Amino acid sequence: MKKIFLLLLLAPSILIAQREPVDKARGFFLAFGVGPRLPLSYFANSTDLGYGFNVELSYTDNEYLPAFLYARIGFDQFPGAQSFYETTDYSNYSTNALPVSIGARYYFPPLINSIVLLMPVVEASADYTYYQKLHQFKLSSGKSNYLEDISKFGFSAGAGVSMFMLEALASYNYFQSNQYVSLDLRVRLPLYINL
Repeated sequence: MKKIFLLLLLAPSILIAQREPVDKARGFFLAFGVGPRLPLSYFANSTDLGYGFNVELSYTDNEYLPAFLYARIGFDQFPGAQSFYETTDYSNYSTNALPVSIGARYYFPPLINSIVLLMPVVEASADYTYYQKLHQFKLSSGKSNYLEDISKFGFSAGAGVSMFMLEALASYNYFQSNQYVSLDLRVRLPLYINL
């Protein structure tokens, strides 16, 4: 009897409850990327080829398609260059970076769609990066070792190819005195899709 009473009590609210409009399709996606980091310009004088990985959350709906908005956080590490050690008092020099990006990605019409879907993609973002640099000197130098913490704002722009669930992307990352090219292989997974 209690179950019937509860059902009668809740039935009007279930029937009257509003639902999301069905003409709006949207989706949230989670992506993981990994790849090498190639320092450029002044940054390349003191560092060697590095590596990095990142995690990204992206969103789109049918009003924005084929554009996606995204937020990304990552970790990049650059070891010191051997030539830098030979010409300076450094015994160890490394740069760790924690980049945070907010940007947009655009997918062009597929180049191939018969066997596999292969689309060109471009993206651009505004970036904030927290750097931690380790300065370690040779004992004969008489200098003290220290950690340097730096925050920088910059931007990145990239292009690549995508099968949507898997993509390869090359990006130019600009920060004053810390420019580099990142090559990423990303796997994208749907978190929530509402059609």
